[in-house]
Amino acid sequence: MDVIRLRDEYIKLGQALKAAGLAGSGAEAKEVISEGAVRVNGETETRRGRKLYAGDVITFNGEEVKIED
Repeated sequence: MDVIRLRDEYIKLGQALKAAGLAGSGAEAKEVISEGAVRVNGETETRRGRKLYAGDVITFNGEEVKIED
C-alpha cells in the first residue's frame, strides 16, 4: 500500500490520484472518478473534490493508497 503524506489538513481526491501516480493528469483523474472507478474507504466516490483526511484509503485499479499526516 502506498502512502500520501498530507502537507495541509486535507487533500482533494483528484489531487491525491495524481500525487500517487494513479492518474497522469487532472482530466484523467476527473474521468476515472466520474466513471465510479475510485473507492474511498470502501465506498464508490464520484466527487473529485472529495476532501481526504489522515486515515482515508483510496482504492483504484487494484491499488490502495493511504492518506497520512
